[in-house]
Formats: sequence, structure tokens, C-alpha cells
Amino acid sequence: MKKFLIYLFMTTAALVMIYPLLWLVGASFKSNEEIFSSPWFIPESINLSVYKKAWQTVTGHNMGHYFFNTFKIIIPKTIFTVISSTLTAYGFARFDFPFKRLFYALFMGTMFMPAIVTIMPSYLMWSRIGVLDTYIPLTLPALFASEGTFVFMLIQFFKGIPKEFDEAARIDGCNCIQLLIYILAPCIRPVIVSISVFTFLWTMNDFLNPLIVISSVEKYPLSLILRLSADSTGNGYEQNKIIAVSVIGLIPSIAIFAAAQKKFISGITAGGLSG
Repeated sequence: MKKFLIYLFMTTAALVMIYPLLWLVGASFKSNEEIFSSPWFIPESINLSVYKKAWQTVTGHNMGHYFFNTFKIIIPKTIFTVISSTLTAYGFARFDFPFKRLFYALFMGTMFMPAIVTIMPSYLMWSRIGVLDTYIPLTLPALFASEGTFVFMLIQFFKGIPKEFDEAARIDGCNCIQLLIYILAPCIRPVIVSISVFTFLWTMNDFLNPLIVISSVEKYPLSLILRLSADSTGNGYEQNKIIAVSVIGLIPSIAIFAAAQKKFISGITAGGLSG
């Protein structure tokens, strides 16, 4: 009986948490009148034409164009973040060098700096370089381990790997890079997947930075197009169309999380245990 009550509570809690997502999907098929008249997520009838209208957007380009723009930011940023964070954490965790503790403290201090503080200096710097209205300001900082949280996670993982692995690899003739690639990287695969998923989701949802840097509508990522879709027209707000655009924009994030769920959860769990 006790186990039954636990499962009943967990199932109820799960349904409460997932209901907004179910309502979002169901409301995308509803008419504007039905959206505000019924709290139930199941529509009276399914109308796929709203997705056809949502796919075309209000800019003259379809959603596929903006998906492509978004992935032109996400793919290099994710690759750069994983590589730079791994190399930085590897250096802090496995090597001794002058002023190591000072550099580590300064680097970790960046985790407590509000992102809003760096927006104006960054904008002025990119403006003087002449790369505004390109994707360079959104991807290039990832080459320099700009996410201290990820570096911290990786350092905890590296510290959890016995240094005897390093000694055995060096006896076999491995240099520092080979040691990282062939010995340590397979051991930290779960956290690398977690970092990739986090970077993907955060970049997918980033609204402020593209808004500041990108000025051409044809270069907008999905996050800005979702905002444009909410602009009123002569007939007022088309709520079902706005919701349909939101559902389309959620598909990549849900797909990536579902595909990497096992490694993602194990990475987060192991990171907590090793810390």
C-alpha cells in the first residue's frame, strides 16, 4: 500500500509538471476562441493549417531558414566550448605551474560575475573590430573557456580519475595530448555530453545576445523569430500561430535531450558525487 501511494504521488506530480507542455501542443491546434475558453489540452478538432502558416513566418523566410541560422551558432559554439573547457580543466587538474591557485581563483571568480556587466564592454569591442551583425561575437568567446561552470565540472571529474592512469600511459609512450584524448577523455564522456546538452539548450534559448549583436532579420536565430511571431497584425494576435511556432522551436531541444538523456543524467549525477 505504501509503495502504491508513492507511485501515485510521483505520477500525479509528473502529470502536473508535464501538463503545460501538453497544453502547449494541444493549444496549437485550437482556434483562438477555444484557447481562452477551455483549460483542457485536447482540442475539439485538429487543424494542421496553423502549422503551415507558422512555418512561413512573417519575414518572407520560412522556419527552416532560421533553424539553419540557429545551428550556425550552436554547432561551432558547442564544439568550441567542449574543447576549450576540457583543455582548461585538464591544465588546472593535472599540471602545476606558477600562480596556479591565483589563476584558478580568478577564473572561478568569473562564475559569480553577472553576465549583464560584460554586455556593454563586449558590444563596444565587437563594434570596433567590425564584426557586428555576424555570428562571430556569439561563437568566438567559446574558444576561451568562457563558461566557468563547465570548467569547474570537468576539474571535479579529472580529480576523480586516479593519477596512476597518467603514469601508466606515460610509460607506454603517451604525451600530454595523447593522454587526454585516449585515456582521460573516454572517462569523462558523460560530463562532455552534459556540457554539450547544456550549451545547446542555453544557446537555443538565448535571446538577449543575438538581439544586441544581430541587426539583419535574415540572420536572426529562432529565439528572435519567436518574438517576431508575437507581433500583432491587423486581425490582432493569432495565438494559435504563436503557440505553433513555439512548438516547432521546441522540437530540437526535446530531441537532443531525449537522445542524450542517459549520458546527460549520469554526467550530472557523477559530477555531484565526485564533488
